[in-house]
Amino acid sequence: MNRRRCAAAAITVVCAVTLLVSPGQAFAAPAPPGPPKKSLEEVRKELDELYHKASSATDAYNLAEEQAKQQSDQIVQLAKEIVKGQARIDDLKDRAGATARAQYRGGGLPPEAQFALTDDPQLFLDAVGRINSGGKATKDLLGEMNRTQADLAAYSREASTQWARLEANRVKQEKAKKEINKQIAAAKSIEKQLQKEELARLLKLEQDAAYRAQTAWLGSGVLKEINGRATEQGKAAVAFATKQIGKPYVWGAEGPGSYDCSGLTSQAWAAAGRGIPRTSQEQWRQLPRIDIKDMRPGDLIIYHADASHVGMYVGDGAIVHAPRPGRNVTLAGAGSMAILGVVRPDKQMAADPDK
Repeated sequence: MNRRRCAAAAITVVCAVTLLVSPGQAFAAPAPPGPPKKSLEEVRKELDELYHKASSATDAYNLAEEQAKQQSDQIVQLAKEIVKGQARIDDLKDRAGATARAQYRGGGLPPEAQFALTDDPQLFLDAVGRINSGGKATKDLLGEMNRTQADLAAYSREASTQWARLEANRVKQEKAKKEINKQIAAAKSIEKQLQKEELARLLKLEQDAAYRAQTAWLGSGVLKEINGRATEQGKAAVAFATKQIGKPYVWGAEGPGSYDCSGLTSQAWAAAGRGIPRTSQEQWRQLPRIDIKDMRPGDLIIYHADASHVGMYVGDGAIVHAPRPGRNVTLAGAGSMAILGVVRPDKQMAADPDK
């Protein structure tokens, strides 16, 4: 009986082991399915968002850099003023010291006071006049010394403030730089996963999306209202910008070999003799705004709700712009992106016959 039980138990174990190791048998739970592969249109939108974030960070970097340059210039100027002020203080101290030494040699009285003690009436009157003049000169000397010392103290305080601002902007620059690289790296990581054919199709999707937006913009009849008259400065700015076509986009670049979007527009207008803010956000904030119906070549079109992109209108519904990393300066439809508004760098603040 016991032998039969043992034999039965042994058979049961052997069968169990055989089932566990038999090839072709699947007893583990099936692996969960991976996330569904994104369509190229979804990839395009994701890349657009990443590059848009990189563009916003680039504007922040450029603004911090511009402010840091201004603060550095101010610090240099303050340092020069401090040196000049210190030299003036030294000169005033020398003059005050000379007066004090003369009084000491005269027994504590200035020469004029000694003459005032004479019995000669004319010498007495002359000495009194010199005493009055000398007293005023001494008072003026002390007053100038006090003012110069106050100026020096003010310069020193302002220099300390500018140093603090300079350091804060350097921190902002570094933070923005990290954000730019982060967004671009994420975009490039996505692009690296695509096959050559997929990249070609992705570019076609980008072009199609831009074409649809441009067609809708033109379909609104906007070109019928656009004023095409450009000023001489506007023509010069357009000529400079269009000569840069084919050069690569590089964030933070202002030429001559590469540009970012606002680097291109600011340098184009600088070449035309008109200095404008460095960043697209500051261009939108500081430059005179005009209606789209009044737009003319040379005007700047600001894009996106955060004013993170800018292009220069060149006429016939087109802009020249530096699009994004991986792309070159090119012509595009003015309505191919979401327009925030238009600014005119050469608009006169007084009456403008062409506005």
